[in-house]
Order: sequence, then C-alpha cells, then structure tokens
Amino acid sequence: MTAKPAALPLGHDELLECYRRMRTIRDFEERLHVDFSRGDIPGFVHLYAGEEATGVGILHHLHDGDRIASTHRGHGHCIAKGVDVIGMMKEIYGKTGGSCNGKGGSMHIADLSKGMMGANGILGAGAPLICGAALAARFRGKGEVGITFAGDGASNQGTFLESLNLAAVWNLPVIFVIENNGYAEATSRDYATAVDSYVDRAAGFGIPGVTVDGTDFFAVHEAAGEVIRRAREGGGPSLLECKMVRFYGHFEGDAQTYRAPGELDDIRANHDCLKIFSARVIESELITRAELDAIDRDVAALIERAVEEAKEAPQPKPADLLTDVYVKY
Repeated sequence: MTAKPAALPLGHDELLECYRRMRTIRDFEERLHVDFSRGDIPGFVHLYAGEEATGVGILHHLHDGDRIASTHRGHGHCIAKGVDVIGMMKEIYGKTGGSCNGKGGSMHIADLSKGMMGANGILGAGAPLICGAALAARFRGKGEVGITFAGDGASNQGTFLESLNLAAVWNLPVIFVIENNGYAEATSRDYATAVDSYVDRAAGFGIPGVTVDGTDFFAVHEAAGEVIRRAREGGGPSLLECKMVRFYGHFEGDAQTYRAPGELDDIRANHDCLKIFSARVIESELITRAELDAIDRDVAALIERAVEEAKEAPQPKPADLLTDVYVKY
C-alpha cells in the first residue's frame, strides 16, 4: 500500500499564494543580478535569492498593521509583506513613482502603508526600531506585533543585544529573527560567534527561542506561527533562528573567494527552498506542476513589466530634493 502524503497546514489557495510570493522574490532578485551587472541600477544591491522560504514563511502570518524592520538585504521582506513590485523596481532604479519616490534605493526601501518600516544599511539597526514599534503596538492594544530581521553578523552588534534586553524588560510583542546564512559578509559564523546556537544567546535574556531549517517553508511557517501567536497574546518577545543559504555574494560584485569549491553548486542543487516547497506540495496532491508553472509565467511577465516601467519612469527633479525629508506637524 502506498503511504498517503502528509497533510499540509495550508489550503490550496494559500499554498499557491505563498509560492507566488517566493517565486516573485526569486525572479525579482535574479533580474536585478543581471541588470546590476550591466550597469543599469545605481547604488549597492544585496540579493535575497535562496532565502525566500524564511521571509514568506514568517510574514505570511502578518497583516498590514504589524510592523517589520528589515536589513540591507530587504527586497524579499518587502515582497513577502505585500509591497508593490513595480513600485519597488522603480525605487531601486532611482525613479519617480518608486516606493520612496526614488530617494531610498535598494538599502532604504520602505512602505509604511504595508507595515514595512524599511530596509537598513546599518547592521542591527532594525532591532531598536522594532522595539519602539512594538511598544506602540502594545499601547494600541490591537494585538499587533513587530518583527525585526538580522543576519548572523548583525546579531553581534551591541544595538541588537541591547534590544533583546529591552524587549525582555518591557515584555514587548516582538520577534527577533536571525537569518543565519553562515556568513557575516565574508566571515564564517563559526569564526566570529561564540555560541553554537542563537537560541542560547536569547536564553541569557530570559527570551525563548527556536532554531529551524530556513530552507523549509513549512518548518519556518509553523515555528513563526507559534511565536507570533504568543506575542499577540501578551507572551512577550521570542527569537527565531533560521538556518539558510544565499545564492549570491554578500553584495553584487562580491567575488565569494571565501566559499569552498563546489559550495554554490551544492546549494543550488540540494538546498533550493523553491524546489523543496514544490516537491512537497506536489507530493501532497493539493497542487499540480501545471499550477506552479502558470504562476512562474505570470511572475516572469510581472517582473518584465516592472523593469520596463522602471526604465521608462522619469528621474526625480532637483526641486524634489528636499521633499519628504522633514516631518511637518
């Protein structure tokens, strides 16, 4: 007798939506990799390709009223939180009509209407920001939460550790997510971090934590659901460590000489979160390959349209330089 495929925690439509968001992140980043190498995109770019299961697995639980604070590698968080893809592409191209009217670019892209407080070029800077957002959420009393992302390198910053303490002291509804892709820029995690698990570090502040396989969407989704529910119900902060991989270097142009021979080939072949997700949902018999292929075609068309509109959009005018800079009360 053939064993029945394991049941999945999400229904047909939600599974397709999660796949669509992961595929959108992947294609968005793969296209930026090509366009940046041609010199079409100004500034610096850090790609989220390979890490999609973590961003979508966590942020699928949130709504617009929940806040997130991102990192320099923030495109995936934006898309997972529902930020408009065409507006994002215009922003990264530095054009009018972008998410921040072309003034933020890749490392400072934001959309407050979606609860996306912004990518951030300063390592660990999102942690104290999200503590403020979580404090405000607690006073509003609507069950909203805050989530901050940090890499394994940024988690060694003093601001991050101070934020863990603050969140514990004030019992804030915040989740600290460590996106552990093994490298702090070019430095191995094993070389630069004393503890074997970031959960041990959280325990030092009395904060519960869990480590999951960040390439497994369903493991991330389940663990995130528990800590987010706990925060919404007044249980306080948690830490979620996601062990994951990135397909590209720390930044576009990174020669990646720190990687072992064959490492990237192995990552692409055996640790691709989209392949893992696709195999699981097809095995479940809830989703067909044809349905996933249809999403692939839709997303490819969307990314192509986003690039075309970004290239055609006008540059900001000199008169726009001081707009959106100072708050007027």
